[in-house]
Amino acid sequence: MLHDADIREPLFNYLEDSYGKIRILEEVEIARSRADVIMVTDDSLVGLEIKSDADTYVRLERQVKDYNLFFDYNYVVVGSTHAKHVNEHIPDSWGIISAELIDGNMDFYVLREPTRNKRQRIKRKLSLLWRPELAHIQERNELPKYKQKSKDFVVNKLIEKLPREQLDLEISTELFERDYTLIADIIANYKKENQKPVRKRRSKKSKKISRQHI
Repeated sequence: MLHDADIREPLFNYLEDSYGKIRILEEVEIARSRADVIMVTDDSLVGLEIKSDADTYVRLERQVKDYNLFFDYNYVVVGSTHAKHVNEHIPDSWGIISAELIDGNMDFYVLREPTRNKRQRIKRKLSLLWRPELAHIQERNELPKYKQKSKDFVVNKLIEKLPREQLDLEISTELFERDYTLIADIIANYKKENQKPVRKRRSKKSKKISRQHI
């Protein structure tokens, strides 16, 4: 019986051999779910949900809805016990990869290729980026900095100003460059450089009481 840990690392090697230049992100929160794997390519994000032989379909319906909001393409990666029936639990647009342990080696078989996910929302996809990463896109495309505006405001402006194809490329560029070891410092520096100036409160002058009122 295959478990998630048995599948994961060999899967990453398989994806690198199959797609070439990619980056793998793991355990990323998406709406009410957590994406097992996000594969970043030059112009797309591919979501991969792993269902090992030890897993059930209990949460899959919810996960499918959330994956569909964020990713351009989606796969479910299954152990052999799920290979025959998993198609009953996912949309036709999802791809299926079967994982099997043969002679001590993990083999992967594409049972179905994915098609472009028409339910994806570019706003959700952009929300995967951190605020400093959005600022990089603004700078590269000579857009206003909107320093005092919210992340949501900036996301809407990027959607308004840039064509979809450009946004896809920009998102992948930022995720390829993301450095999780530096993120705390990056965000802290960004907030420090872009924080609103603190307005000093004017102190109220105390009124003197004249002797004639005592």
